Amino acid sequence: MTKRIKVTGVTRRLGCIIFTLVLLPFAVKAQTTPTQSAGDSNVRPPITKVDLKIVQRAREILTSPAKWNRADNRVCPAEAKTFSLYCALQMATTEIGGKAEHRGAALQEARFVIDEIAGDRNYEHRLMNYNNDPTTTFADIQEVLRITESLITLRLKGKGTN
Repeated sequence: MTKRIKVTGVTRRLGCIIFTLVLLPFAVKAQTTPTQSAGDSNVRPPITKVDLKIVQRAREILTSPAKWNRADNRVCPAEAKTFSLYCALQMATTEIGGKAEHRGAALQEARFVIDEIAGDRNYEHRLMNYNNDPTTTFADIQEVLRITESLITLRLKGKGTN
């Protein structure tokens, strides 16, 4: 008989804290390698202050469950009233950086956070599939953005940038 363990919000947060404390030092040092290409889904572009602003803006866009679109199709209309995780990050990228960047550092860092949180789920499109996963809550989306912001902040500090 297989015993199932119920994962609660507290358990998820504890997992995120453990992730942050154990794996964060490795993530801070990680940079793009010369062999990675822009189309590579695991490319790690250099982080800038703009990337931090993008994630902060995405958090502002997704301030409440009423603004969250949990049925993402990776199409982000300008007139949308609700936003998926992917669309909030794309909208913030366009607002702050002037153009959409599918493999920009802010979106990539969010993908890597999802890899750590839900790596056993093997999503084809990490941002979209995590957003649409029936087990994902609005609090989970906020946690991905919070952790992403923390990682970017630490990587900037590691580069000697305030």
